[in-house]
Amino acid sequence: MNIRTTTIAFLLMSFTLLAQTDLEVLEQSPRHHEWVELENEGKTLYNFVVYPEVSEKAKVFIVIHENRGLNDWARRFADELAEKGYIAVAPDLLSSTSEKISKTSDFENSDAARTALYDLDLKHVTSDLNAAFDYAKSIAAGNGEVSVIGFCWGGSQSFRYATHNSDLEEAFVFYGTASTDMEDLAKIEIPVYGFYGGNDARVNSTIPKTEEQMNTLGKFYSYNIYEGGGHGFMRSGAQPEASEENKQAREQAWKDLLEILN
Repeated sequence: MNIRTTTIAFLLMSFTLLAQTDLEVLEQSPRHHEWVELENEGKTLYNFVVYPEVSEKAKVFIVIHENRGLNDWARRFADELAEKGYIAVAPDLLSSTSEKISKTSDFENSDAARTALYDLDLKHVTSDLNAAFDYAKSIAAGNGEVSVIGFCWGGSQSFRYATHNSDLEEAFVFYGTASTDMEDLAKIEIPVYGFYGGNDARVNSTIPKTEEQMNTLGKFYSYNIYEGGGHGFMRSGAQPEASEENKQAREQAWKDLLEILN
């Protein structure tokens, strides 16, 4: 085998390693994964929890999934967050939807999960997030600091949860919208950081009003828009068939997120 052939073979092998599905990434993770069951309002709330490989106590993140539910990508993100040194608690907000549905993985497809998610009572969503927060605060390996991060529907819920829980450290909102009710926004006492794809006019058209309202109220709201990135670029940019724009948006968003945290 000559040098050129060897180089091509190496590049192909490297691409194969990089182009992994979400489930493959999870299965190859060296980090500790576990399912934690919390009883809340007479139902079981399932939480996917990932621990970082660190020697000191770590900050904890509540990870709020997209409108597809707690799928493989949402769990992959929790694992990647732990890879960066943080404990991730990802509640499955579609837990115990019915006698036949315990978790998102029990739905026949993502459309069925999405339909069930939009039927959720938001008061119950808040209650489940409170249960996840209380658990996050109790983790012995945690340092007592808990932030929330969400995507798409979960991004909106991250913004919304900031109006309910002043004990959070920060709220990180990925391509989610905010409430337009000034009374709701007035309850926010923590920094809110937004991350948006440039090719997402539906969400981005709401940013100017959110910014105006937050500024009027004297609330901290800072955001980045990643040109060329589409809605859901954190998930799309991680897939084997990802466009270059979504990959770049995802990479830069990770850098920006870690810069804020550090």
